[in-house]
Amino acid sequence: MTTRTDSEPEQKRSDMVLTVLEDWQPQDISHTTYEDIWQRIIASYQLDTNIDNPRIEAQLNWYKSHQAYMDRVAERGVRYLHFIAEQIEARNVPGELALLPIVESAFDPFAYSHGRASGVWQFIPSTGRDFGLQQDWWHDGRRDIRAATEAALMYLDALQREFNGDWLLALAAYNSGAGTVRKAMRKNRARGRATDFWSLDLPKETRDYVPKLIALAKLIKSAEEYQVTLVPVPDEPYFAVAETGGQIDLSQVAELAQTPLDEIYKLNPGFNRWATRPTGPHEVLIPVAQYEVFTEQLAALPPSARLKWQRYAVRNGDSLITIAKQFHTTPEALKQANGIRGNIIRAGEQLLIPSAFKSQDAYSHSVSQRLDRLKTLRRPGNSERVEYRVRSGDSFWEIARSHDVKVSELARWNGMAPGDPLRAGQTLVIWSKKNMPGKREVIRKVNYRVRPGDSLARISQKFNVRVSDVKRWNSSQVKEKYLQPGQTLTLYVDVMR
Repeated sequence: MTTRTDSEPEQKRSDMVLTVLEDWQPQDISHTTYEDIWQRIIASYQLDTNIDNPRIEAQLNWYKSHQAYMDRVAERGVRYLHFIAEQIEARNVPGELALLPIVESAFDPFAYSHGRASGVWQFIPSTGRDFGLQQDWWHDGRRDIRAATEAALMYLDALQREFNGDWLLALAAYNSGAGTVRKAMRKNRARGRATDFWSLDLPKETRDYVPKLIALAKLIKSAEEYQVTLVPVPDEPYFAVAETGGQIDLSQVAELAQTPLDEIYKLNPGFNRWATRPTGPHEVLIPVAQYEVFTEQLAALPPSARLKWQRYAVRNGDSLITIAKQFHTTPEALKQANGIRGNIIRAGEQLLIPSAFKSQDAYSHSVSQRLDRLKTLRRPGNSERVEYRVRSGDSFWEIARSHDVKVSELARWNGMAPGDPLRAGQTLVIWSKKNMPGKREVIRKVNYRVRPGDSLARISQKFNVRVSDVKRWNSSQVKEKYLQPGQTLTLYVDVMR
């Protein structure tokens, strides 16, 4: 997964983005037809896949021994590979880049990494915004297949130019950031060493990243030799772009297109909620075979029927925020639907509320439903599910430490990255091994002010915790032999004891 950081100097990164956006012009796409999409991708190869390197060999051995994994990524990628191959040809960049989403996300359009990267191309928020990938409550352009593919290929092309046409350095920079690669190159120059990818001291993930792509390219090109079967993927468009003319409920899209809602989400993974974005762009991707029936049925559907509308009488204490939360929409959508300019609403006012046609659990790949599934997923091992309500001042590190789990695990269990902000009142799921069978543990952070006569033993006994834990939680506070009155200690207390 991608671990690019925000460490790149803003001016340098912005200059590169402006340059690539101004310079890029699409080329005519070849109309050559191929047996399947794999042959089309192979025909666009430009990298040297004959490199003999143990790092490539190790990755190749893994891929060729995991047929089920190769089947899975092909079954996911069938929706996107034809479009990606077309965009690669239009830019005359290496065809191997079509396989990069396998390395990044295993072609899972809903993938979210520990580095806050999202989508099949694993853009972090800042780089996504640099390349015009809008991210808001309704829509995340980093998961939008068309927009993210175009952005990723432009970014990679800009990086190879920055590294004087060296695509391996460009790929390494895509993974860990151009600054990381330049720093490694400077170190090698200072020591009189080579500055090619294979000679650089880069993070382990980046050192594996390029070999993974080259190994995949070798495997796809010589699948029979490596005794791997490639799932056939037709060399033909999988989806068509359909105009909707306005915001529309995704369950309506599915019905009009006579397509399962699950499939609509997989073609349009950028949509976070139950409907398209209120302010557009007003278009959806539809299986190409269903395009005609969709456009015909949409034309017969009155614009007012694209969403379900409810009337709501404003009550005392209501605000646009509380109403929006209740109806799974946003204050901005409410203002747009009701012609409200400010944020003030009055009791007795009638509001039109855009609402989902179906219950929220029907929208299986919305943000909330994906998170609910992740939180209820049973974890292996002797662990018990604990729900922890975040308090003001809490951090991932403190919560993880108090439950003897890793920060990365805690974040993953809750569909977050360790750098994501926590908010007071938020509920986190923790799979704790500290619990006794049948006993529920609820941990709360307590700030205890030391009183005259207190000792570590007395405080530990009072709160039913171990002295060693109190020392560990307050390593910087208990260096002295005796506690001092007025001193503040941090304790993590099981309130169910």
